[in-house]
Amino acid sequence: MERKEVQTQYRWKTEDIFESDEAWEAAFAALETLPDVASYRGKLCDAEHVAAYFALTDAYEIKLMRAYLYAFLKHDEDVRVTKYNSYVAKMMGLMTKYGAETSFAVPELTALPEAQLVAIANDARLKDYDYSLQRLIARKKYVLSEKEELILAQTAEPMSVAGDVFDMLDDAELDLPYMMYQGKRTRLSHGLYSVIMSGNDRKARATAFKKYYAAYEKIINTLATTYYGNVKKDIFYKNVRGYESCLDAAIFEEDVTRDVYENLVSAVDEYSPVMHRYMQVRKKTLGLDEMHMYDLAIPLVENAELRLSFEEAFELVLKGLSPLGEDYAALLKKGRDERWIDVCETEGKRGGAYSIGIYGNHPYVLLNYQPTTHDVFTIAHEMGHALHSYFSNGSQPYAKADYKIFVAEVASTVNEVLLLKYLLRTTEDKKLKKYLLNYFMDMIRTTLFRQTQFACFEEEAHAMAERGEPLNKDNLSALYYSLNQKYYGTEALTHDKQIAIEWARIPHFYRSFYVYKYATGITAAIAIAGKILSEGAPAVERYFNFLKGGCSADPVSLLQGAGADLTKKETFAAAMHEFEAALNEFESLED
Repeated sequence: MERKEVQTQYRWKTEDIFESDEAWEAAFAALETLPDVASYRGKLCDAEHVAAYFALTDAYEIKLMRAYLYAFLKHDEDVRVTKYNSYVAKMMGLMTKYGAETSFAVPELTALPEAQLVAIANDARLKDYDYSLQRLIARKKYVLSEKEELILAQTAEPMSVAGDVFDMLDDAELDLPYMMYQGKRTRLSHGLYSVIMSGNDRKARATAFKKYYAAYEKIINTLATTYYGNVKKDIFYKNVRGYESCLDAAIFEEDVTRDVYENLVSAVDEYSPVMHRYMQVRKKTLGLDEMHMYDLAIPLVENAELRLSFEEAFELVLKGLSPLGEDYAALLKKGRDERWIDVCETEGKRGGAYSIGIYGNHPYVLLNYQPTTHDVFTIAHEMGHALHSYFSNGSQPYAKADYKIFVAEVASTVNEVLLLKYLLRTTEDKKLKKYLLNYFMDMIRTTLFRQTQFACFEEEAHAMAERGEPLNKDNLSALYYSLNQKYYGTEALTHDKQIAIEWARIPHFYRSFYVYKYATGITAAIAIAGKILSEGAPAVERYFNFLKGGCSADPVSLLQGAGADLTKKETFAAAMHEFEAALNEFESLED
């Protein structure tokens, strides 16, 4: 279907940003005249000048990001359109230029004596920037001279080459083979592989699994070298700035304490026997003599999908999220009725789903809705992101509005958990209930257990390189294979040799130490959703304070206020108990 065939109500309203392309082009032309930040060079030594500098840059950045939002959305409507590809390229070039112009500010501020910097941070004129300035004080020992920082800024592009090479190999040059599928000779793709892995044709799954990984095996040495290059990049920055380890550098940037990461890893390790038990239940339910890695993505209950139109799905989401109150429901309806959402899959449209929120604008949500259970939950998930941005941007000044990546998946997953709990409470259909329990267990398996497995792989790979051990296909594959056995167990699951090279196809590994945040996010979401359902209004109020918190404090403290204390092992244990309880209920429903 072409975009022009989609009814207006199912297309997002970019006119809320700029009325037309011509309006965007006029705004971009004005933005090309950068603010006079250079006049502040050498003057960022007192509160008056620092406040004036921030006021100047904030005003420009709000306009800059508004222009970026329009270009980004128009591009994603149809990635084939040269005009909007050009818009995005122009924005990226302008943002790079602006970043270079302002690169002097952080080194200049951190060069000040700490007492002077503390006095600036405590000045009433800078109350909107107190948290960011406190972070600057903490970062002071890791920031280099202005000249050195300028050199480091110029390394960003060449240092991203490893990730660019991986993307090119994975998206464009991976020689994926042909196979017979549904009676036709069909070439594998990443998307088709996912479809086959979740399908009922076991022979096709086995064939696709072997052929898919065979394609990676052909270039495994190149992929190992590419990943090693990314790890060496992290080590370079860690050494230059003086962090104790690459993991510590990543955690510091998110303003998270190391005990949170360690609590996650130890909890998943402690409760791995429950995952091993789930593997046994999965094998038994599927009736398999031998269960393989290609048997993990199929649902345990067939023909129990929620096949709803978008309108029906949205109404179901409204019911599922009713514990959050009438105001939250009204905002969900506002997003639907005022066209924040781009609903339909069309030719050339970017795949998948996302939400993007920019200060000064309502958020936007991209969907490619299909009548499946997964896509019903995707509505809840992406609207969770959207309303997090809505509350944060509406409650905080620009300097504090952009919440940390560490908490980015919490609101979206709270919505998913609330919707799932609603469906489990209200359905009388035993088959659907089993399907939903399986859905919940696999959500936890893939988001909590699997992402922690990924994190442990990253941690050990970096540690090996930091010890001076070169990374190659053999030691990386051996490491990954051992972790796969540890997390899934060996009694119920056959660990096919191909899974040893799964690390080579994970794009998130080129954003080092990103994946563990998915695991902490679902842990926090389960805790918060549980309190909302058990305590009602007081818990909802605490949760809304979190949604409104933006970046006004460190993310761990904001989550503590919402009822999810990640500094305590019990919070992680509670998520594991949810998994175990779902497994127990699933087994009790077995015939």
